[in-house]
Amino acid sequence: MKEALKQAKKALALGEVPIGCVIVCEGKIVGRGYNRRNTKKTTLAHAELIAIDRASRKLGDWRLEGCTMYVTLEPCQMCAGALVQSRIDRVVIGTMNPKAGCAGSLLNILEMPQWNHQVLVEKGVLQPECEAILKCFFRELRIRNKREREEQRQLAGEKAQEMIAKSGQAKA
Repeated sequence: MKEALKQAKKALALGEVPIGCVIVCEGKIVGRGYNRRNTKKTTLAHAELIAIDRASRKLGDWRLEGCTMYVTLEPCQMCAGALVQSRIDRVVIGTMNPKAGCAGSLLNILEMPQWNHQVLVEKGVLQPECEAILKCFFRELRIRNKREREEQRQLAGEKAQEMIAKSGQAKA
């Protein structure tokens, strides 16, 4: 999970939501990924999907049987589906996502007996560290957004004052 946190810090450095992921096979990291949705401007640039793609290329197979994924935040429905489809054996999750998580928070796509493959789920590994990086990011984002809104309001007010002044000059 420490390696997944390193990946999350790469996303943070880009201004992305800090989610990181690694895939391990036979004790070696075979895939790494971090969130790059805004950078790449695509919904598909989730940490898990990037790591799955890299692991599949490295191992030369779309089936990632025998692999374990370590991810800092509970996978969404798209990533949970990709985990099932890729046949990953196990996913280790840092912190849960009560708003969009599909490994037990909203749904548990990974362990549904109806699928032809189930993914073993382990939760809460390095949870305080995984939560902290996300909470810090969103706290700073809210502050930045508030500051930008205030600057826009101030700019709009200044423009309105200019227009009033110009219209007053035109009447004179």
